[in-house]
Amino acid sequence: MVRPARIDLRTFQQELASRLATKTAAQVESSRLGLMCAGTRWLVRLADAGEVVALPHIVTVPMTQPWFLGVANIRGNLFSVVDFSSFLGAEPIAAAATTRLVLFGARACELNAGIVVQRVLGLRNVAELAPASMPADAHDWYAQRWMDDEGNAWQEIDLGKLARSPAFLQVGV
Repeated sequence: MVRPARIDLRTFQQELASRLATKTAAQVESSRLGLMCAGTRWLVRLADAGEVVALPHIVTVPMTQPWFLGVANIRGNLFSVVDFSSFLGAEPIAAAATTRLVLFGARACELNAGIVVQRVLGLRNVAELAPASMPADAHDWYAQRWMDDEGNAWQEIDLGKLARSPAFLQVGV
């Protein structure tokens, strides 16, 4: 199937949903959503990511951490929005055409929250990646680390552990 060069988010999500519907449970379990943020490649389990949306209007909240961008109304529900790059101690993310908000899914946690990433890199199959050793400064919410055929490291995020992390929950200053 030939896809147009430019595709809107709704069409992308519909195509993704139809492709996932044809996959077996094992195939879905081995699939991860690839993200780019703070110069690092990240992976998130598909079942843990609720949805990927374009960056919505965000209302700032006073007296919060610099990485806590505020709250956004997504289809009538308020979501806390975190600049993931800034949370990691890197430069804040500048809004761009590729910037996305990855919402936490119900399987990961019951927290209405999302992380802003620089871009979504698409689906990755962990069966095609090799396990790698964890970095010395690994956070408790890091899951498996992987290497691809090109020598790129991919760090998997456990969104449930991230959502329960005291550092992530402490948004007030």
